[in-house]
Parts: sequence; C-alpha cells; structure tokens
Amino acid sequence: MRSTSRLTTAVVGAALLLGCVSGPAVSHAPSPREERVLVFTKTAGFRHDSIPDGIAAVEQLGETGGFTVDATEDAGAFTPSNLRRYDAVVFLSTTGDVLDDTQQRAFEDYIRRGGGYVGIHAAADTEYDWAFYGGLAGAYFRSHPAIQPATVVVEDRAHPATSGLARTWNRTDEWYDYRSNPRDRAHVLASLDESSYTGGTMDGDHPIAWCQNYQGGRAFYTGGGHTKESYADPVFRTHLVGGILYAVGEVQADCRPETGYRPLFDGTSLDGWKQAGPGSFTLDDDGTLMSSGGMGLLWYAASGLSSYSVKLDWRMSGASGDDNSGVFVGFPPSDDPWSAVHNGYEVQIDATDVPERTTGSVYGFQSADLKKRDRALNPPGEWNTYEIRVEGERLRVWLNGVKINDFTNTDPVRSLRDGHLGLQNHGADDQVSFRNVRIKELPARGD
Repeated sequence: MRSTSRLTTAVVGAALLLGCVSGPAVSHAPSPREERVLVFTKTAGFRHDSIPDGIAAVEQLGETGGFTVDATEDAGAFTPSNLRRYDAVVFLSTTGDVLDDTQQRAFEDYIRRGGGYVGIHAAADTEYDWAFYGGLAGAYFRSHPAIQPATVVVEDRAHPATSGLARTWNRTDEWYDYRSNPRDRAHVLASLDESSYTGGTMDGDHPIAWCQNYQGGRAFYTGGGHTKESYADPVFRTHLVGGILYAVGEVQADCRPETGYRPLFDGTSLDGWKQAGPGSFTLDDDGTLMSSGGMGLLWYAASGLSSYSVKLDWRMSGASGDDNSGVFVGFPPSDDPWSAVHNGYEVQIDATDVPERTTGSVYGFQSADLKKRDRALNPPGEWNTYEIRVEGERLRVWLNGVKINDFTNTDPVRSLRDGHLGLQNHGADDQVSFRNVRIKELPARGD
C-alpha cells in the first residue's frame, strides 16, 4: 500500500491556488516520482479563450500534486519516443482534426501500452473521423445551450475526481450535449440534472464526467472547463486534479461501466438497516456512514440476498491504516453480531494483520492476491470501492476494479446461497467510513 497521499496534497493546493496566469507554458522540475503530463492544446476549429487559464491551472496542480507538466500545440509531439516520456496526455479543449495518421497511430500505441488520457471540455469536439479517439473520449460533442448555472449530480463519490464533492454541485459552465450516451461503455462519475437549466437534450440521462479502462489505458473526461472562471474555482480544480492523478496511475478507481444497480444505502436514510450489538454508525450530512464503538454490525434486515453483486465505497480514517472493519455476507438474520462471524463470511478491511486477515481477504479463510491488492489499494484517508459478487457458493472480490479474491465455500453450515449483508463497527479505536451501498441482482446459478 502506498504510504503517502499526493491526492490530499493536490486537493489542498487546488483550494489555495485560486489564481491562474496566462502566458507561454513552461516545464517544471520533475518530482521524485517523475510522473509527467503533456497538455495538448491544438485547435483546428473553435479556439477557447480559456485555454491559457487551463494550462496555468494544470501547471499549478502539478506543482502541488507532484507531477511535471509540459504544454504544446505542436502535433509533432505525438511520436512513440516522445509519448513514452509521459504518464498521461491532457487534451485541453482541442477541436477538429489535430493529428495526422502517423501521429494517431503513435497515440493509439501509447494508450494500448498503458498510457493515460484526460479530456477537458472541447476534447469531445475533436477527431470525429477517428474511431479510436471517439471511443477513448467516450462521446462526441453535439450541441450546447447558452452558458448558465446547472446542478451536477455526483454519482460516484469514491473516484478521486469526485470524492471531494458533495452529492450535488451547483456551477456555471457551457453544458455540452453529446451525440451518444457513454453510460454503457464508460463509468459515469457525474451527470447533469436537466431540470436545473434550459437546453439539455439527452432525455434526462446526461453524463458530464466519466472514466474508463480503454484498450489497456486509463481515460478520464470532464465536460466542464469552457469558462476562464472554471480554472480559478478550487472545486473544479480539485475535480480536475483527481482525474489527472487517476490517469497517470497515482490513484486507483473502479472505472468499469456500472448499470443495473439499485441503492441499499444512498446517504440519506438507513431505512431497512438494523444495528446488532454495541456501538453504532453515524450518518453525516454528506451521506457518509462512520463506524463508532463495537464490536457490532449494521446489517440490511429488509431482505435476504442470494445471487448478487454489491458495490460500496469505504475509507480508513487513521493515517496508519490500522483501522479495522469488514463487509459480512451470507449470514442469517440475528441481533447478535457474532452470528455473522460464525455463520457468514467477512471481506476484511484491515491493513496490518496476517494475510488471511487483511484488506480483501475472506477473513480467516483465504488471503487476497497481495500483489494485485497492493497495486489496487489507495492509502488511508482516500476512498476505495469494493465489488463483492456472490453466485452460488462462489464469492469474488474486486478492489477498485481489480479482482483480488476468488473463494468457493464448501461448508454447508456457511452456505452463501442465502443470507444478509452487514457492515462491521469493530471497536472504539477503529474508524472506517462507508458510502453508496448498491446492489444488482444476478441470475441464480448452481455449483
């Protein structure tokens, strides 16, 4: 697990650096990690007057976020040898056909070798005849109404680009409509409430920021950033730096498409949930559950579960990572938390125990794949996402989109075919937070 959090540093820096300066871009001294970002601003159509402000903002975010920034309008930078120098390429309000065939092939190879892409605003108004780019960006621009305030609904509050945002985000920008909806092929981070402004044309499902794993690379797009004021806004800058740090691979996130889930806990109510045993969970105004005391269990009593995928976001509060919690599945209804311990299975959250009792393990039965787990895990203080999938007697665990455990139950007493879901509050010294618990029922299967 990484021991430092450059996302936290970058977020603080974004809040402090309120001003942006125009002028020619310069390259800053490399950070110890030597992550480099290329900001590309060539336009063959409309040119946004906010581009210099955007360049300056990314440069300042690089200073606080620990990555080096170079900026260019020269498509000649897209050669195999030059692109290898960069961990991500930012298309900052590019427009039209900006790369020739040779440069396009170099960029395709760069992405397929694990490179990162960040698209800002008019990056979606770019390269309409290049199918690879259209897939990477996620959607092409179609039209926009006048600049006006709108409400952004934050759908994923674990991704580093959106984890610092409230559930709704009110801001003014030029709001793009897109030629297609990227939801089925990308992971939507935020969408527009079309009832909050005039001129939206996407029938009420209007993604405005998303991420995806694309042909070996990492991609993040945000539709914001038309106005100069965007790049002086600390909240937008926090959004932007989180997307960049994801694209360079510094922070991990689950960017697989997500459809068909319904909320079990949406941050507003604990209807259907019960507390078993001592301690409790506190529901904060921002929709976060924080564990307190214990050992107890907050369990979903409204219904049992059989074949399903459950996703939830979690975060350790202590800097050491020595907090303890877990997600229980497959246990019978009971007001005794130890019933879940003895009759179900716990997917552990704890960084400091033996392998079969650390984060991602099926507690006491099977360790996570530690190499995959450590690469996927964000450090204490940052959000992570679990997917726990139960089908028959098979239990699989994904951490930030990476499968880290695949366990099959052989004990009929602990059958996973029917049971409940619970979140553990482990003890007074263990503080773990949870957000956005959602479920998708899966077809029943036999083993």
